[in-house]
Amino acid sequence: MVNRLLDGTAERTTYRGVRSDGPTSEPFSNRLFDVAPESGFIPAQPLAKLKDEFALWERALADAPRVLKLSEDKGEEARAKFMDGERWRQQLRTVSTFPKMQPLETHSITQWPVLDAARLGNKLCVLRRAHLVLTALQHFYIHSLPAQPTNAPIVIPKPLSIPLLYVSGKIDMPPILTFADIVLWNWELVNPDLPVSLDNMRFLTVFSGTETERNFYALSVAAEMRGAEMLRIFERFMNLPCLNERSAIAAVTRDLERLVTVIDEMSTILQGARENIDPHTFYWAVRPWWNGSSSTAPWVFEGGPPNASYDLGGASAGQSSVMHALDLFLDVDHALKQARQPPPSADNRRADTSFMEKMRRYMPAEHRVYLAELAKRPVRDVVLRTPALCGPYNAAVDALKRFRDGHIRIGTLYIISQARSTPPAYMGGAEAFKQKGDLSVAVGTGGNPLSTLLKAGRDATQRTTLRGD
Repeated sequence: MVNRLLDGTAERTTYRGVRSDGPTSEPFSNRLFDVAPESGFIPAQPLAKLKDEFALWERALADAPRVLKLSEDKGEEARAKFMDGERWRQQLRTVSTFPKMQPLETHSITQWPVLDAARLGNKLCVLRRAHLVLTALQHFYIHSLPAQPTNAPIVIPKPLSIPLLYVSGKIDMPPILTFADIVLWNWELVNPDLPVSLDNMRFLTVFSGTETERNFYALSVAAEMRGAEMLRIFERFMNLPCLNERSAIAAVTRDLERLVTVIDEMSTILQGARENIDPHTFYWAVRPWWNGSSSTAPWVFEGGPPNASYDLGGASAGQSSVMHALDLFLDVDHALKQARQPPPSADNRRADTSFMEKMRRYMPAEHRVYLAELAKRPVRDVVLRTPALCGPYNAAVDALKRFRDGHIRIGTLYIISQARSTPPAYMGGAEAFKQKGDLSVAVGTGGNPLSTLLKAGRDATQRTTLRGD
């Protein structure tokens, strides 16, 4: 337990680190929550590839982009790869699951064993790499399958499902591809002798093989790394012992002013998507690979616990912990629990007010704990008691509102407008995407209309502004 004073009032706060010996008793430190000083939620070192018997998974993942295409892809290249793709998928299926399936042509199909994931050990970096590899294999397998009957479940074979459920349980993450997998962990250093930076990163798993997908990962990493300075600001605030002293107020003022600059720079990064992320390619060739389970094609984990329920929404930028941290620090009320002005509109109330909470379930467990601790001491509570901080605080809120205005423009360009566009000629038409889930309508993760969701977030941010009346 840590004793600290807030405006002269004693407050006891528990900071839970990532140690195995229980809660820590020390000043708030980002490092306790797996937050690196310079790269934030991005690890300070890349995750090493799996070795020994688990290299089998690594080899299959390396081979997948060469032989697999989206099932909707009817182009010449996809047709030429079909047989190789089917052989890739068939090796993942146990014989007992598909007893009537015969080896294709005269080729011998090597069935995968169900590897004992407990042999991976307990190192977090190894288990995270296993989660990335297994969920990527899962998405390659499912989204390259030939068209399935409507409402037919998609069975994830035991060689994938059993180790994936084990690894996901060990690190307390859903058994599905997440933002952490495709962005935070999906890279290696170009030059191992140089520090982590965007220029020194090479993205490893690129489902579509397109530059648009690589550039999306690069943009996301750029935003995450720029956001690392915000996390340092939050750490300083959490460690201020007494916020009714003039020096403490001056320090918070400087940090709020700096926060405005960082948020505006992140807005610039977001708008840079227009330069090298093609909207049509992103919507039709990249985004489908990240899609999760749907009511029309529910996923079933063969050999998993009966009647078990999992979060299977798929990867989304909404799972970025950086933006959640900023919201919690400023105390943006997305859940509409506070009486703030102006009152929520009818559209605001139609949006999923639990969306942000749902997105946190897809984050690494250590980052979820970090956010929970941050939420215990929002800067807004201090500003309400310290009029001198009102101006700098409102400026930070205004910067976040500008960010969300820009997010609406990007969402309109990349999702809403593309949902009304015609799929590429080599695809099987929009009807093929309707059968797989939400890609033919402009919805965000969780099925909410994207425009409604983004505007609700923008309006919740605007209501955070403190007014003098």
